[in-house]
Order: sequence, then structure tokens, then C-alpha cells
Amino acid sequence: MTRRRWIADEVSGNQAFLTGEHARHLAQVLRARVGQEFDISTGGEVRRGTIVRVGPERVEFELREAVTEASSAKVTVAISIFKFDRMEWAIEKCTELGVARIIPVLAGRTEKHLATSAAKRVGRWRRLVSQAAEQSRQVSAPEVDDPVKLGDVLRIEADTRIVLSEMERDLSLKDAIPVGSDPVVLAFGPEGGWKNDELTAFEKAGWISASLGSTILRVETAVIAAVAVCASVLNS
Repeated sequence: MTRRRWIADEVSGNQAFLTGEHARHLAQVLRARVGQEFDISTGGEVRRGTIVRVGPERVEFELREAVTEASSAKVTVAISIFKFDRMEWAIEKCTELGVARIIPVLAGRTEKHLATSAAKRVGRWRRLVSQAAEQSRQVSAPEVDDPVKLGDVLRIEADTRIVLSEMERDLSLKDAIPVGSDPVVLAFGPEGGWKNDELTAFEKAGWISASLGSTILRVETAVIAAVAVCASVLNS
């Protein structure tokens, strides 16, 4: 039987701890008891863990041997902010697919009220990725940055930097990703797409423009499809 995985809130030597709401869920909802075993992610590795103490705000594990995990390529997604309910769905699914970092972007066509409210949502997004990472048995949850402007995205350094564009006609995403490239950054425009001057800025900064095909996809669909294609190429 597959052990449930938890991402530790605190680690000290061979002890790991869940705290706060995290601990309350395990202790009260799942009725944790001393002696139960789980897989515990310490952020850099996954180890077997046995519960040695249960409290309403703090659950303590004794850590044992490491669990072998297949390594995966590091993928960052820079997602232009769009309607929060659909964006959160994309963030959750990106986490399940194993992305390493999520960067919310203030693009030219980002709706003004979303841009002004985005900073207040970051805490929620970080809780969301933590839950999704545990559910999908990731070693760690992806980083979620504070919202940034396009200029900050253009300066990101990576082996491969790809901007997804419906204007691209010649190069597919699958063909744009070199096998073995690591890390990879994928940038996605908001509803309505990138503005022409933004695409020009990506080109001048040395980014590759790629397409997911002729079909016009919703932003959240494009994000998930692109991450899945990228993972397939990099982990094959």
C-alpha cells in the first residue's frame, strides 16, 4: 500500500514536524496516532517517518531511511495573471505535474482589478501548491513568487526559455525543447494573449517563440498542456 506523503513544516536532524492547520488536519481529521508511518518530505529528500508525538497544533515524526525518488527536470512557469478561479486550477495542476516554480506575471492585458488584487492571493496560492504537492507525492511544493512585471521575467536565466504564442506558426513546443535541457522556463500570456510589443521584447531578450497548435486554447488549458508536453520531452 502506498504511504501518504506529508511535506514537513519544520525539520531538525532526524525529527520532522507538522504544525498549525497542517497538524490539526492530521491529528483531528485523520485521527493520527503514535506509531503510524508516512513518507515525509524534508524539502530536499523523502524519508520514512514514524509518528512519535501527536498534539492539536504539532505532530512530531522520527525520520528513518530515505525513499529513492526519480529526479525530474526543473520547469518554471511564468503565468500572466487571469481570472483567479481558473488560474488557481492551473496552479494546482502544474503542481501535480511537478513544476519547480510558479511566477505570476502582470502583463499588458491583465485586467486591472486582477492586477491590483493579485498580491493578496499569493498566500492562498502557496497553501494550494503545498496541498497539491502532498496529494501528488512531490518531493517539495513549487516556489510561488510574488507577482512581477514582464521585465523581471525577461531577465530570468535558464537553459531554455520559451514564450507560448498563438502568433507562432512554424515551431511547435515539442520541437522547441532540447532533450536534456534543464532548467526550462515557459511563459504564458493572459486572456487575449500577449501584446505585440511584449512578443517583440521576448524576441529581443533571446526567448524562443513556440506554439501548441492552431487551436485557440483557454489560458489554463494551454498552461497544463504545455507543462505536460515539456515533462514528456524532458523525462523521456
